[in-house]
Amino acid sequence: MNNPIDSQGNIVIVDDQPNNLRVLSGILQQAGYKVRPALDGAVALKSIKSSPPDLVLLDIRMPEMDGYEVCRQLKRDEQTRDIPVVFISALQDMEDKLAAFQAGGVDYVSKPFQMEEVLARVRAHLKLYRLQRDLQDIVEERTRDLRTALESLHESQKKYTAVLEETILAISMTIEKRDPYTAGHQWRVSLMAVEIARELGMSSNSIEGLRLGAMVHDIGKIYVPVDILIRPGRLTELEFSLIKVHSQVGGDIMQQVHFPWPVADMILQHHERMDGSGYPRGLKGDEILPEARVIGVADVLEAMASDRPYRPALGLDLALAEIRRGAGSIYDQDVAAACLRLFEQRGYSMPKATLDGSS
Repeated sequence: MNNPIDSQGNIVIVDDQPNNLRVLSGILQQAGYKVRPALDGAVALKSIKSSPPDLVLLDIRMPEMDGYEVCRQLKRDEQTRDIPVVFISALQDMEDKLAAFQAGGVDYVSKPFQMEEVLARVRAHLKLYRLQRDLQDIVEERTRDLRTALESLHESQKKYTAVLEETILAISMTIEKRDPYTAGHQWRVSLMAVEIARELGMSSNSIEGLRLGAMVHDIGKIYVPVDILIRPGRLTELEFSLIKVHSQVGGDIMQQVHFPWPVADMILQHHERMDGSGYPRGLKGDEILPEARVIGVADVLEAMASDRPYRPALGLDLALAEIRRGAGSIYDQDVAAACLRLFEQRGYSMPKATLDGSS
């Protein structure tokens, strides 16, 4: 029988204030987690590298080595770079929070913290971390099975795809549970992207990869604070900078998983634009993956035609007008044309289905 403490997870807490360590350690140990405290960055790094935990709770202001540098060193080390780091700090400025995410943190909890909030965020990030590891294990296991099952290759491929799709659906639902305003967004983008790809004449294999990639194109938003995702009204420049991190974070998450398709690059590039005005890398033209160009158009169309926290739906007509306006400059000419043909000549309608298949 598994030890209940071990089954919850191992956490390293780094804070130069002994009282903070005692409070956090007590909360987490009471919840069933195994906790290792560290009073400074150097001790923390040594402890983490000798026995990597499942999660790190990290203060920012510490003598000699601050939390940002501790996080950067963890992310540079192959052995520790995937461990989620949650910053817990009294610093309240948006610049401090942005610096934490740029250093590689997955979340930011402000002091004085609420016990329930800390526990909820720890649970959420441990779940995502384990899901990512499990996904990699599943893909590798299925890949080995496919290589050895030559006599039943077709059937094995179907099972392999089914496992991938089930896992992708689980991840997609996890993301959208955090943001009820955009529930079903990724699902609808995936449906539209597939239809655009068919109109373009893409191969069935490419379309299958595109379908799965579009279903989790916003996975990186799991790292964006919920209060920013669901906030009504215009975001500040710094808040929008945090939102823009999601494509890079999503690409980094999926880079660890070896899909038969370039899913990580689809996610990384879905906000790139043909004229170089997109992000995160400012790619242009043929530098952008064809599948990412398709997702980019479907993403804009769905977002404009749907309600958002900061505005009501703009409607399909305005969304199509935007695609037409940017065709050949912002958006791929062929992708934009295929999208417009679907809606204006083929009678295609905006999908109403949500992730669970309801309308």
